[in-house]
Amino acid sequence: MTDPRRVTHEGPRGVPHAGFVPNRPHVVVVGAGIAGLAAATGLAERGITVDIIERETYLGGRVGGWAESLPDGSAVGMNRGFHAFFRQYYNLRALLRRIDPALRMLTAVDDYPLIDAHGRRDTFRGLPQTPPLNALAFALRSPTFRLRDLVRLNARAAAPLAAVSVPEIYSRLDHLDAETFLRDINFPEAARHLAFEVFSRSFFAEPADLSAAELATMFHIYFLGSSEGLVFDVANDNFDVALWNPLREYLTSHGVRFHTGRSVVSVQAGTRFSVSCGPRESLGADGVVLATDVASLQHIVANSPGLGNDDWRRRIARLKPAAPFVVQRLWLDRAVNPDRPAFLGTGGRPPLDNVSVLERYERQAADWSRQTGGSVVELHSYAVTSSEGLRDRLLNRLREIYPETAPARIVGEKVLRRNDCPRFAPGDFANRPGVSTPHERLMLAGDGIRIDLPVALMERAATTGWSAANELLARFGREGHDMQTVPVMGRSAALRRLANRERRVLR
Repeated sequence: MTDPRRVTHEGPRGVPHAGFVPNRPHVVVVGAGIAGLAAATGLAERGITVDIIERETYLGGRVGGWAESLPDGSAVGMNRGFHAFFRQYYNLRALLRRIDPALRMLTAVDDYPLIDAHGRRDTFRGLPQTPPLNALAFALRSPTFRLRDLVRLNARAAAPLAAVSVPEIYSRLDHLDAETFLRDINFPEAARHLAFEVFSRSFFAEPADLSAAELATMFHIYFLGSSEGLVFDVANDNFDVALWNPLREYLTSHGVRFHTGRSVVSVQAGTRFSVSCGPRESLGADGVVLATDVASLQHIVANSPGLGNDDWRRRIARLKPAAPFVVQRLWLDRAVNPDRPAFLGTGGRPPLDNVSVLERYERQAADWSRQTGGSVVELHSYAVTSSEGLRDRLLNRLREIYPETAPARIVGEKVLRRNDCPRFAPGDFANRPGVSTPHERLMLAGDGIRIDLPVALMERAATTGWSAANELLARFGREGHDMQTVPVMGRSAALRRLANRERRVLR
């Protein structure tokens, strides 16, 4: 949090703590992922009583962690794969600071190189942090981008990248897909595969299936809108140990009650809400936050005919998940070479999108590696169209990139295939539901929920969670929480003037 131009969005003003007034309000939060935990934290810290209902037995949602066993009986940590905690994830970091203000549960990854099908390699190490020098330096030192490519860029078509303004960028670009947009601005094809495709597939989408507005917003968040840099941190242990068990203790100390292993069936609205987990189990509430994945949200709304109005219910019904992704974690009987990075992104090497070497940063994996002399390696495949032969194709890619793994014996293997991440296709933004709903005290939260701020991925989940808490706190007359983001518009006045001039020409 070193960027002096980060923006503070003030929370609502009101009574600082609900304990100062009689009849403390009660809220039920459905979902204990990042969004639900942020909402519960924001409410509980202001004295609102909170129940959290979570269908899994662990917290963290898609960033959850749990324990499993290898064939030899040894216990190992497991999760849904690598997650990068960027320095500009202010609201997620604010949540984690509740359990450690110094964020010692995170460790820095000093670089994450990218390689393409021809062996060309990009790196984020040593880039200047000041925009636009960071993006310029990255482009000019990239093996896939040359000075002549910069000259050939279509300045008029590329203008939105230089002057992103949220949410206006969506009215300008959400009708386009990212692939078409990059082609229109004459961005070199090789650089598209090596750089932008990595961003696109972090949304579990091919560039042709991703909104150009989302791509431009990400470019703003990570390059031109922030001086926090592109180097990120990772959790230093499995997510349950490093993050969510400590946060559960923190929230329990604030009176939050957890109900794990239970699914919400429906929500009835009236003078108070009734949140049902089945025919004999329901909780009354003065407010509700639905912080679930798309399918669960649709299931709850479909089973709650009195919830919302027709337009809102149609918006919920139209939400779509992104393409499936696969995580393959391998415990190998020998170590990868010591110069292998903690994280390697790949372009043009389907079906592989990245490789993680977990003992480089995760404590449980490091302990296992020291004890056995082996390595814990994780392979990711995003936007999966077919699972036929996928396991073997991923292994072949690993052995191609890291040849020392070819003779390694696999002593343990876990494969996860999931299809529960939100879609960000062209045209989706206009119909995406926001945090507020037709009910004054019913809120939505999650990374698939609209919020008109420059945030994405885990940070969008955290920001919508804090926002849901703030909306309810305002209705209860309580003081809210400030949030922070990168600037909501391009920070370079010169680039904004250039972009606005090009926009006027186009008109």
